[in-house]
Amino acid sequence: MGEISLRRRRDPASGEDVHEVKLGDEFLMSSLFTAGEIALAELGLAEVAGSGLDVVVGGLGLGYTADAVLKDARVRSLTVIEALGEVIDWHERGLVPLGAGLTADPRCRLARGDFFSLVGDSRRLDPDSADRRFHAVLVDIDHSPEHVLHPSHARFYRPDGLRVLAGLLHPGGVFALWSDDPPDEQFNSALGDVFSATEAHVVTFGNQLTGGTSTNTVYVARTPEG
Repeated sequence: MGEISLRRRRDPASGEDVHEVKLGDEFLMSSLFTAGEIALAELGLAEVAGSGLDVVVGGLGLGYTADAVLKDARVRSLTVIEALGEVIDWHERGLVPLGAGLTADPRCRLARGDFFSLVGDSRRLDPDSADRRFHAVLVDIDHSPEHVLHPSHARFYRPDGLRVLAGLLHPGGVFALWSDDPPDEQFNSALGDVFSATEAHVVTFGNQLTGGTSTNTVYVARTPEG
């Protein structure tokens, strides 16, 4: 998909270090803008009942979604699936601010793998257990369902792909997705074909670069109760 890179720079306005991830010439993530990634965890887990939760995060990035998941005391286990070994290495070596906390938490496992292949081809999210189900799957990999990093990801966002994902959830389980685009009616419709309840949340946050505000979208969908 291109060359992945991590860079650290000093923000001239605040004097703080800023960590940024790029894929080729595209910015994937910046520590300046984390509200959407945190909201992905908080909004997704808010829809899950009970405790002893087993959670999957698709896409590690700088770790803000995973960190927010682990702040929920109900979480029993977290599996973070990341396609790029370099990104996992940044966390294990402490090159990003949240790496030490994620790798030290016994509930958290950073697993190298292609999330989309695991769902679409293997039809499992735990390589050690074909039948394992999860209470929540939270995904932040592509820019949006329409703006994917690789063409092979596109099938996941269609009803057939979402139906496979829903089969990996417990009854009443939640699928949540981060998107950089406004709510998309076509994707909302695909979610509605598969899940019993869906909602698109618009997350607004301050943009230090423009002096205004920006938005992300977090889609939250739930399977029927058993």
